[in-house]
Amino acid sequence: MILTQYYLGCLSHGSYLIADEGSRRAVVVDPRRDVSEYLADAREQDLTIVGVINTHVHADFVAGHLELAAATGAWIGYGPTAAERAEFEVRTLAGRDRIELGDEVTLEILETPGHTWESISVLVHEGGIPHAVLTGDSLFIGGVGRPDLVVSDGSTAEDLATAMHHTLHDVLLPLPDETKVMPAHGAGSSCGRGLSDDLESTIAAQRASNPFAAEMSVEDFIEMVTTGQPSAPAYFQVDATLNLRQRDLLEPGQSVVPFAPAEVAAAIAGGVTVVDARSPEDFARGHLAGSVNVGLDGRFAETVGTVVDHAVEVLLVAPEGRAAEAALRMGRIGHDAVVGHVAAPLTLDGPLAPLMATSERTEVADLAALPEQTVVVDVRNAGERADGQVIPGAVHIPLAELARRHDELPTDRPLLVHCAGGWRSSVAASLLRSVGHTDVTDLVGGYAAWEQQTVDA
Repeated sequence: MILTQYYLGCLSHGSYLIADEGSRRAVVVDPRRDVSEYLADAREQDLTIVGVINTHVHADFVAGHLELAAATGAWIGYGPTAAERAEFEVRTLAGRDRIELGDEVTLEILETPGHTWESISVLVHEGGIPHAVLTGDSLFIGGVGRPDLVVSDGSTAEDLATAMHHTLHDVLLPLPDETKVMPAHGAGSSCGRGLSDDLESTIAAQRASNPFAAEMSVEDFIEMVTTGQPSAPAYFQVDATLNLRQRDLLEPGQSVVPFAPAEVAAAIAGGVTVVDARSPEDFARGHLAGSVNVGLDGRFAETVGTVVDHAVEVLLVAPEGRAAEAALRMGRIGHDAVVGHVAAPLTLDGPLAPLMATSERTEVADLAALPEQTVVVDVRNAGERADGQVIPGAVHIPLAELARRHDELPTDRPLLVHCAGGWRSSVAASLLRSVGHTDVTDLVGGYAAWEQQTVDA
């Protein structure tokens, strides 16, 4: 058997290629949209990709089923209710269906609703023995898929949580102890909370250590799984829709058009949104006025999808040589409207100087010097504020909600934005400036720096 995991850290996303060494037939599970790595590995190992399985309708990225099908002729498999809604031809995969890849490797479909109704898991048998279960967003390592992301058809998060309880205790956890658990997401994903940094585990280990696997009533499980979840980025609904559509394919190796200064000025005057993918420090020293800072070295794509509407055209400012990378990462979440990147250097005395601005960042040591009327804005998720870990008096608006709730903040008072460590706060502060808040700073080092100062004091 060949079983390869592909892990994309910036989206906390795991995908898989499974093949039978004898037949050389392969299936890819939960692929990302840029599929060149799967295709290259298949060519190198003389494998034929015959099928593509999505364990559910993904909301946090655009899956690569259409790209793989176009490149290989593979069929596309989804669970029953998703198959009914797709605009393209789908192989419906229902509980206990078996896919024979060869004499040694068989895939068995398990229906595992809870994160979504159509969720399935793929039990990989080698020589007739369960070897691994690809659990999608059902059972995570240290957590489970949240039940409140895409609720439809008159059902509720509580209905899906009840289904997840059944999935865990009646379908997945009864599997043999040594069965590997290989999920579609890891730590940092907004598809659940409490996820581990580990990329695989076993059923026995999850029974023993996963808090959601403990014996409890359905009512207690519902309370546990619906409490403290991170706010869902706005683009999740967009991507869930795209994953059932006959959409445009991602073009591999597509270049990003360089814009000269006059073209930059014209694009901004025409309403383009500027996304500055440099570090918060470089952004503060000088940027195009009104641009939104989402550093490329963080959770770039997810955060762009959180603060920039999919419908707008985007002009990129990227670290040198990384504009194509930034556009590709946006393409992974279906944000395809990148019109180009700024080629001219962003200096306060350069050709773009009339369009430039600077911004302030506040060190913890300088907090006392801020005006007394300053409003502190906490953009962390709810779970990060557990056990009273808050700056007293701070207004809480998670970053994922800030674009639609910024008008809850005063425009006639200074704002100090903080997150956990200082990266998201630069995103939030720049977003607030772009929508009309003129006196905004953010806290270098975030809550962690503030907490350390209080300990040292």
